[in-house]
Amino acid sequence: MPDPGPAPAAARLTIDLDALAHNHAVLTAEAAGAEVAPVLKADAYGLGAGPVARRLWAEGARSFFVARLAEGEALRAHLGPARPATIYVLDGLTDEAAALRLDAAGLTPVLSSLPQIAGAAAHAAAIGRPAPVAINIDSGMNRQGLTLEETHAVVQSLDRLHGLDVGLVMSHLGSAFEPENPRNSRQLSVFLETRSLFPQARASLAASPGVFLGPEYRFELVRPGMALFGGGPQERPDARLRAVATLTAPILDIRNLRAGDVVGYGESVRVEAPTRVAVVAAGYADGVMRAARNGGYAWFAGAARPMLIVNMDILVIEIGDAEAQPGDTVEILGPNAQLDDLAAGGGTVAHEILVRLSRRAERLYLGGA
Repeated sequence: MPDPGPAPAAARLTIDLDALAHNHAVLTAEAAGAEVAPVLKADAYGLGAGPVARRLWAEGARSFFVARLAEGEALRAHLGPARPATIYVLDGLTDEAAALRLDAAGLTPVLSSLPQIAGAAAHAAAIGRPAPVAINIDSGMNRQGLTLEETHAVVQSLDRLHGLDVGLVMSHLGSAFEPENPRNSRQLSVFLETRSLFPQARASLAASPGVFLGPEYRFELVRPGMALFGGGPQERPDARLRAVATLTAPILDIRNLRAGDVVGYGESVRVEAPTRVAVVAAGYADGVMRAARNGGYAWFAGAARPMLIVNMDILVIEIGDAEAQPGDTVEILGPNAQLDDLAAGGGTVAHEILVRLSRRAERLYLGGA
């Protein structure tokens, strides 16, 4: 990795787009012929949709998914006319005003309900040309999408699909991070039945963990999100993937605690023996979850250092007898302080860790396209 320069006076978030490209290549190889369509919801999981999308385009990505209409409009602007990607909007089509905005930005809605399908058909009739759409199927996650019965009813009623160019039919796996979970095969069975009702459309079932379940889950298009940014497909570190986000911060102070000393607010953290700690210039205002003190660690002087407390602007880690002085850099998230480990320490998932990273930390991009 190139030298990022001198350490800042506060937290710094380094976003390594070369690592992103590596992860895209790993997923492309694993997908074995299926198109890899990155999911860049929530400003590319908080890491910046513009630079992330442009680098992924340079690596061969030609389709992307976002959640909100405004995210799709922003992504179209980030890519510009020189990168005419297909951009799917998972929220679908909410009303005619949204339909006009989707048209203006060249976005494809993912339709997840009968009212959305009716609205899209009405819009196609109003503009006098076919409207490109994707259809979302609920294969067993019970969150969004047409049920099996609704899908059969839609296909049997040609009026409902009149004017719609269904280019993709998709669904979402609820337990793909657990490869042995029988829910995966049950969802696959439902999806195979509904997919057969749209023989001209491409199919997509797998997000990040589903890519690694096997060829029967990949179909023509896969939709990785978290794995692109280094999150393991089974919610634990995966050596095949590299850390894209590295959050570092300097040490502010070194303190020697006595046995019985209480650290921070309240009295929930009490050291049982003499303990040497470092006070670090980052906290939950920078996106480090307060709950990460319950098993999370930072990386310093070649070892994992337990987090004792996380406050708004500082956190405290045990450093033992490591050589340390104010100004030394601590890695809170990155190649050594791994994303999935920090998530586990905070009792959450890697997705939440990334989207919580705040704009207070200085941002540095490496390897831009």
